[in-house]
Amino acid sequence: MIFKHLALASFAILSLSACQTTTGTESTPIVNVPFTAPLASDFRSEIAIARYSELLNRVDLSPEQQAKLYYDRGVLFDSLGMTTLSRIDFNRAVKLKPDLAEVYNFLGIQHTLMQQYEKAYEFFDSALELDEQHEYAYLNRGIALYYGDRPGIAKTDFSAFLARSPNDPYRVLWVYLAEAKLNKDQALAELITNATALDDSQWAYQLISLFTGDMSEHDFLSRISEGVKSEQEYAQRLCEAYFYLAKLHQAAGQQYLASDYFRLALATNVHEFIEYKYARLELELMTGEDAS
Repeated sequence: MIFKHLALASFAILSLSACQTTTGTESTPIVNVPFTAPLASDFRSEIAIARYSELLNRVDLSPEQQAKLYYDRGVLFDSLGMTTLSRIDFNRAVKLKPDLAEVYNFLGIQHTLMQQYEKAYEFFDSALELDEQHEYAYLNRGIALYYGDRPGIAKTDFSAFLARSPNDPYRVLWVYLAEAKLNKDQALAELITNATALDDSQWAYQLISLFTGDMSEHDFLSRISEGVKSEQEYAQRLCEAYFYLAKLHQAAGQQYLASDYFRLALATNVHEFIEYKYARLELELMTGEDAS
C-alpha cells in the first residue's frame, strides 16, 4: 500500500500562484512540483511525553535524573514543533545539570531561530567547551554565523564539520553556501573539488549536481521519489529538496520562487529537520520580520 501511495504522490502536482497577476487574467503557476501529505505527528512521541511528565512528578528523583527527563521530554516537544515547551524543558535541564552539552546545542538552535545570534553563539560555545567532539555544534554554530552575516567564520565551522565526515553531501553543501556569500566563483570551484569525495549513488548527491549545474531542476524533481521506501522518508526528502531549491533560486535573485519553495518545505511538517526549521527563519528574513 505504501509503494502504491508513493507512486501516486510522486506524480501529484501542486501549482503555486504568483504574487503578481495581470488584471482580468488568471494567476500563472510558478512551480509544478511533486508533493505529499504533511508528515503526521508520531503518537509514540506523545505517549512518551505523557510518560516523562508522570515520572517528573515523582519526589525521589535526583537532580541528574530530573535533568535527563527534562532533556528527553524537550527533545520530543521539539520534534513535534512545540518549541516554547521544549525551550522551557531545556532551560530546566541545564539549571539542574549545567554540563549537558546537547542541551546547549538545542538552545543555540532555538535562539538562532529567534534571530538572537549572539546568545546562540554563547550556547554553541558552551556546548563545545563541554564537548569539543560535539560535531553538530559546529554545524549549528556555523548556521547561526551564516544567518548572523558572518560567512567567513561560518565557513570555518562548516569546514570543521565537513572534516569529520568528508563523504557527506549536506556538509559539502553548507560549506558552499557560506563561501558563496564571499566569492561565488571560488565557492563553485570548491564545491566541485569537495564533491570528488562523495558517493554519487546517494540521493543527496543530486543536490550537489543541482548546485554545480550538472542536473536540471526538472530532472532533479522527476527523480526525487527514486529509492523511497516509506511516506515518512518521502516527506523528509521533499523537505530537504524544497529548502535547497529555495536557496538555489534565492541566490539567483528569484525571490518569489525561493519563498514558494521555503513554504513547501514547511508544508512537509518535518519539524526535526534543520531544513524545516530554517525555512521558517528564511521566510521571516525575507519579509523583514523580527522573531525575537
